[in-house]
Amino acid sequence: MPAQEFEGKTLDDAIQLACEAFQLPQEKLDIEVLSKGSSGIFGIVGARKARIRVTPKETPLGKACDRAKQVLTEILKYVDVPTVVESEVRQESVYLNIVSNGSGLLIGKRGKTLNALQYVVSKIVSREVGDNVPVIVDTENYRSKRESNLTEMALQLSERVKKYRRPVTTGPMNAQDRRIIHMALKEDQGVRTKSKGEGNLRRVVIYPAKKTKNIPDSMTEAKSNAQ
Repeated sequence: MPAQEFEGKTLDDAIQLACEAFQLPQEKLDIEVLSKGSSGIFGIVGARKARIRVTPKETPLGKACDRAKQVLTEILKYVDVPTVVESEVRQESVYLNIVSNGSGLLIGKRGKTLNALQYVVSKIVSREVGDNVPVIVDTENYRSKRESNLTEMALQLSERVKKYRRPVTTGPMNAQDRRIIHMALKEDQGVRTKSKGEGNLRRVVIYPAKKTKNIPDSMTEAKSNAQ
């Protein structure tokens, strides 16, 4: 974000204006004092306003967001379709959106290509910043559409389990998709969910709830099993 200059009767006034403009506390701003101002003679003759130049401090997540955009842009140079990468920080995660007329190619079967891009970018950025950075790579709102479809599927499977009182197992899913299933059914008192399997073959099993025992919290299982 480019620097902006602010003026006020005092330095405190100028800083307050900057905080309001950027909607950030003072400690998150880099402030350069250009003029401390002067009250002049009797507060009238020769009075000058305080003037500062302000730039928001770049947060670690902000740096990771910029780097993630660079990495994905470089990777997409090898794809034979024009692309533009948009980036932003959303709820403590780096969100990258690919704008392209070849979204089908970028998504791949069941999102495999998109997931591979997400995995590579996340690994590179996390290694460089020395911390685990959540990175989401999306295009054409695929992620939200996928979540809606999986949620609907989870609800249908839940009804089948409650009707026939038999467990149902999904197909192999990545951690992100498994978490969607767990979260979709966490409030359903008639079923419980658990991930089973190894690696890329992990699936979600939906069980009928046992009336004589406490129902495990699906959210807890989502956190422990969707990794």
